[in-house]
Amino acid sequence: MLPLSDSPVSPQKPQNPESDRKNSFTLLKHHLPRAWLIFFVFFLQILLLLLARNFHISAVLSTRQTLPVSPAIAAVHGGGTSECPSGKVFVYDLPPYFNTELLENCHELNPWGSRCDTYSNDGLGRRATKLAGVIPESLAGAWFWTDQFASEIIYHNRMLNYRCRTLDAESATAFYIPFYAGLAVGKYLWTENYTADDRDRHCRTMLKWVHDQPYWKKSDGWDHFITMGRITWDFRRSKEQGWGSRCIYLPGMRNITRLLIERNSWDYFDVGVPYPTGFHPSSPSDVTTWQDFVRTRTRATLFCFAGATRGLIKNDFRGLLLDQCYNSSGSCRVVDCGGSKCSNGTSLILESFLGSEFCLQPRGDSFTRRSIFDCMIAGSIPVFFWNRTAYSQYEWFLPGRPESYSVFIDKNEILNGKSIKGVLEKFKGDEVRKMREKVIEYIPRIVYAKPHEGLEGMKDAFDVAVEGVLNRIKDQEQEGFKW
Repeated sequence: MLPLSDSPVSPQKPQNPESDRKNSFTLLKHHLPRAWLIFFVFFLQILLLLLARNFHISAVLSTRQTLPVSPAIAAVHGGGTSECPSGKVFVYDLPPYFNTELLENCHELNPWGSRCDTYSNDGLGRRATKLAGVIPESLAGAWFWTDQFASEIIYHNRMLNYRCRTLDAESATAFYIPFYAGLAVGKYLWTENYTADDRDRHCRTMLKWVHDQPYWKKSDGWDHFITMGRITWDFRRSKEQGWGSRCIYLPGMRNITRLLIERNSWDYFDVGVPYPTGFHPSSPSDVTTWQDFVRTRTRATLFCFAGATRGLIKNDFRGLLLDQCYNSSGSCRVVDCGGSKCSNGTSLILESFLGSEFCLQPRGDSFTRRSIFDCMIAGSIPVFFWNRTAYSQYEWFLPGRPESYSVFIDKNEILNGKSIKGVLEKFKGDEVRKMREKVIEYIPRIVYAKPHEGLEGMKDAFDVAVEGVLNRIKDQEQEGFKW
């Protein structure tokens, strides 16, 4: 304790208490400036220490997040389970090599030209400026020329701002790995200048990094998930000189749930999610405006087909569909996508779907195609020829009863000469309206919202996908669970 005078204080108690108080005050008043100065310096040191600590924490968080993060994350971090009944997600802070660095080098992603415009606007691409007169003017800002392989970027941006994201790994139900697997392998697919090791390098290195994390070791990856922005077959190379990478076949990938635009129907860990389309609503009112627009459209054509033939394939099924369309005397509208006529930047496909009751959806280069979702967003009723084109792919996102929103015609019946026009003409007006209404009802579940925080009070494809993953992870924890 600091003395109040230069001379020792007598321990003897003064006889007069009042005199004691006065003498003590006099001594304190004499030395008060010095005491307050010492106290002020001590307080200032504490304040500077606290400010320095807070600045360090803020700097670390800002440098570790390379994509925009909503202020709502702070609330989620401390929030209860009532807002997130399915659980919370922890997002790994992967080194930039696995995601943002790939985007920074977007001019290298394709051997034929830069992909920088394609993956701009957080993966949504350029604004769709050539849809004037085709869509409502109020929705012009909700349409983009979005690439079908952009889901990795879209999911990463959304995940960083997800209302059920947590910054506390101990409280997480699931762990998200923001690795751009499709972008990483894409530039190695199209020329012979690269080896199998080139196509596998990013994935192999990513798995090593993740396996070194303590939360991987707790579950052996059962509570981890990832978005892979291409079809599953691009990551299932079985032979050294085959197509794609071996990412899914690498030992460390076995227990990770994978969100893909096309899944292997026999692999439990593959989950099919909708292809990104051009419609990215900013609010629930954008969705309802669009639903009202497609509901009241005049559809002058019974059915349509947008696609290109595969000339090198014997008995090409698409060729049969085109022939039936051309021979349907005004009942079918054709958009021949030979060459680049259907690439992003044209309104032809959307106009065709908006003007037709039904749209033909054969398999694409694989079992699925983005056209399924372009068709349904336009309020047109899809006609399928393979079960694996939709029914065994997107169960979380589409109605449980296929006949409630679509028509199925077995491909073999078409090969044997069955008339598509004859089948579709048998549906009565009320049946068509009911199917269309079901398609329109499910539009929110197959689009990806524009805001990083999603749509308030409305679940889009991202919300459905992540909640589905959280629920299946919780199911896996139940005693006796089997997959």
